[in-house]
This record gives sequence, C-alpha cells and structure tokens, in this order.
Amino acid sequence: MTKEEIFSKLKEILVSVFELEESQIVPEATIGDDLELDSIDAIDLVVKMKEYTPEGKPNIDASLFKNVKTVQDVVDAIASVWA
Repeated sequence: MTKEEIFSKLKEILVSVFELEESQIVPEATIGDDLELDSIDAIDLVVKMKEYTPEGKPNIDASLFKNVKTVQDVVDAIASVWA
C-alpha cells in the first residue's frame, strides 16, 4: 500500500468515524491541536487502520503512534510497517 493509499484510508476513517471535515485532514494537520483527537481516539484509529493491513504485512501496533504529531507522521509510521 502506497503512502497515498494510506492517506486516503486514513482520511476516510477520520471523516466517517471521527466526523471530521475532509478539508481539515491535510498532511500538516496536527492530531491533537488541529483535529482535536486524544489518546483514546488514537487507539480507535489504530484499530480501524488494522482492518486495512495488506495480506502478508504485519499489523500496526499502537506503540508506533507514541511520537506522531501530524497526519503525515501517521502515514509515514504506517508505511514503515507495511513497506
């Protein structure tokens, strides 16, 4: 899965599950300040993204998100596991 595909799935989840406006979800948006997601939301996001784990690739782990700040950080972290 490419970074573009990961971003697309991430955006889809953020809009449908967290009821965010699509226009808010840009690579430089901060998870906490701009999108107002907390640590519980981050865990929910990880659970939802696990549903899209490509066959043969490892599942993403919540610990991967300890240091993410922006949407792009999330995409990069997921891409590093699924590379």
